[in-house]
Amino acid sequence: MKIILDAMGGDNAPEAPVLGAIAAAGDFGSQITLVGRGEEILAVLKKNNIADLPKGLEIANADDVVDMHDDPAAVIHKRKNSSMVIGLKMLAEDAGDAFISAGSTGALLTGATLLVKRVKGIRRAAMGPAMPNKAGGKTVIVDCGANAECTAEFLLQFALVGSLFAKKSFGVENPKVGLLNIGTEDSKGTPLQKEAYVLLKDAADQGLINFVGNVEARDVPLGAVDVVVCDGFSGNVLLKTIEGTAMFMGSVMKKMFKKNIFTMIGYLFSKSGVKDLVKLLDYREIGGTQFLGIRKPVIKAHGSSDVLAFRNAIRQAEDAARCNIAQELEEGLKALSAAKEPAND
Repeated sequence: MKIILDAMGGDNAPEAPVLGAIAAAGDFGSQITLVGRGEEILAVLKKNNIADLPKGLEIANADDVVDMHDDPAAVIHKRKNSSMVIGLKMLAEDAGDAFISAGSTGALLTGATLLVKRVKGIRRAAMGPAMPNKAGGKTVIVDCGANAECTAEFLLQFALVGSLFAKKSFGVENPKVGLLNIGTEDSKGTPLQKEAYVLLKDAADQGLINFVGNVEARDVPLGAVDVVVCDGFSGNVLLKTIEGTAMFMGSVMKKMFKKNIFTMIGYLFSKSGVKDLVKLLDYREIGGTQFLGIRKPVIKAHGSSDVLAFRNAIRQAEDAARCNIAQELEEGLKALSAAKEPAND
């Protein structure tokens, strides 16, 4: 298994991706192709007193870099020699099993769609981060930002792809799917939510998904469902609110433990638990977000990813490649399409 890594993408490139790749190679035995400016990659090794490229790593030279301000629609043609575009082409041509980049989200999604291609039948690829929940599992949020405007059919497909992802990646046998809404009643929401509710319920009646109804934002981190379906705008707001709340709680806890000598002593007794909590909420421990609906795994790492984040993104990419849902998703879409066709008299 080989992972293709954009060595020039992200705020801390090329040092963070290169050192993250070295860490992954050492910890997991990963085979990684670093795509980027060869001289700059080798300079990172020299700076960190690494004499030779470690075992498991190789370099694919790319002279150009996708800028965060580039028009995503023009990247493939105007930046065809960039690390992102060359890496995606390598993935499309089976020179690797998954691709990771911390570069522009829009450019990565456009490149993945046009070069690697969507699974047959998928209308839009979606971002599906898996957030830890109170129940001790993961909740997949589909979509969290790739598609700000959606149709009810898009949301139906998100439910199917999210269910398969939760089942294959986290071993949830019959994932519970909820539709993000402002209330649990089936009459709640905008016309989009109302129309999507009907489609999701019909799909559940056909046995294609385990749709349990509407779910409010507050119930998502509590583990009410395994998959929450929403348009990309609402999903991104939900995701960022959860992240911000976690950061706020961490700050409050830090102040609380520093309040006086007694709280400091209390911290010493609860130090292990606090560290576990911080680790649970740390995006670097997850690695990145997979674009669901693309034929082969494409992982979007956080723009500010450090060495740890890239190391874990590589581990995540390997897991995604091992349980690639493309074939099952295509079969599920066929069943979904067949279920919508009127029965012959």
